[in-house]
Amino acid sequence: MNARLGLLHAVLLATVDLSTRVPSDHPSARNLGTERMGSGTLVDSTGTILTVNYVVNGAEAITVTLSDGKQYPGRLTAQDFDSGLALVNIDAADLPFLRPAESVTIGQPAFMVASSGQQSRRVSDGMVTSLEGYDGQWEYLLERSIRVSAFNPGFGGGTLADSRGRLMGVVSLNLNDIGKFTMAIPVEYYLRDADELKQFGRVRSRPPRPWLGFYPQALGGHVLVTGVTPSGPAEKSGLQQGDIILTVEGQEVQTRPQLYRELWKKHAGDIITFHVIRGDGSLDVQVASRDRWDFNQTNPLGGKADD
Repeated sequence: MNARLGLLHAVLLATVDLSTRVPSDHPSARNLGTERMGSGTLVDSTGTILTVNYVVNGAEAITVTLSDGKQYPGRLTAQDFDSGLALVNIDAADLPFLRPAESVTIGQPAFMVASSGQQSRRVSDGMVTSLEGYDGQWEYLLERSIRVSAFNPGFGGGTLADSRGRLMGVVSLNLNDIGKFTMAIPVEYYLRDADELKQFGRVRSRPPRPWLGFYPQALGGHVLVTGVTPSGPAEKSGLQQGDIILTVEGQEVQTRPQLYRELWKKHAGDIITFHVIRGDGSLDVQVASRDRWDFNQTNPLGGKADD
């Protein structure tokens, strides 16, 4: 580990362990489970914790453990499904926290700190190898991500820090299909919307994207539907697993990013027309989209939030 021990210690003090319990009937429970472990980073002295949304989505109880072993009940206070980030708060004061990094460049040294269980923290180091975008099959697209040449050493949501101990991003995914890389969500996605997230629990100034509840995968110059969310808009409107999407609103799509960009020209609640191949024929399927944030407020911690 190249970071000075004092610097590493300061970052360790600002990392937390998250233990989350989610009701079995929450929409996320089917894919992510009802008992989740995660990491987080304190971003102010009054107990605001930045983490990945998939760790806390739908939480009915969150236990936050600091590096010194102190435990607090956590409150899920904000979610941004577009960036994949969330905020958890605890009632505490004078806590150590990390300030954001000023810049991120390719080739820059970086290190990750993540929880591996309550007071246990693990560290790995590498360098920034790419700042290219990332697209996921859960209707997710980052125009900019941070890829680091090391595996995430612990639970998702951990700290990606620079050589000055500044927060570069939130550790999200190990990219085993590409190589020994980890993808982090840049802290800039949090900073640009921090005020709204803290005030409203979501970003209100950005029109909600249409959400369909399906899992697309690029295949041979087309996009294949590999699954649909139970009771989601796609399933209710008749889009099926195995459908091959040719066009969205009359526009040809050949990759997942193309598909998402066409979808997101519309607004949540709009009806979106797909032309698909199904079996030996083709047909149009009209899907009545929804706001994903709304769909996931079935069992939020503290009751349904105001939209």
